[in-house]
Amino acid sequence: MKKILLAISLALTLVGCKTTEPLYYYGDYTKAVYSYFKADEVTLEEQINALQLILSAAEAQNKSVAPGFHAHLGMLYFETGNPTLGVQHLETEKSLFPESTQYVDFLLRSVKDA
Repeated sequence: MKKILLAISLALTLVGCKTTEPLYYYGDYTKAVYSYFKADEVTLEEQINALQLILSAAEAQNKSVAPGFHAHLGMLYFETGNPTLGVQHLETEKSLFPESTQYVDFLLRSVKDA
């Protein structure tokens, strides 16, 4: 009986130790967000370029970017005067993460009212 319990315990321990891959590709996304809030360090164009590089790397590895990524990129495009790409990325955010629809619609209304 003790051997069976030991074997089950060992099996459960081994199963519990399995590592998994992250669900989303982040790259330097957190660094890019930080630089956005420290706007004096990099320009909006540099931030867009950094996010585009992260997006390209994610696509090359066939991985999804994190929730909020496309919304952030879309808002950067709006700030640089490119509403077409801004809307495109906000709509992409909604399609990838339907739970963000209310917030993204709020952002779209906000930029249209501005």
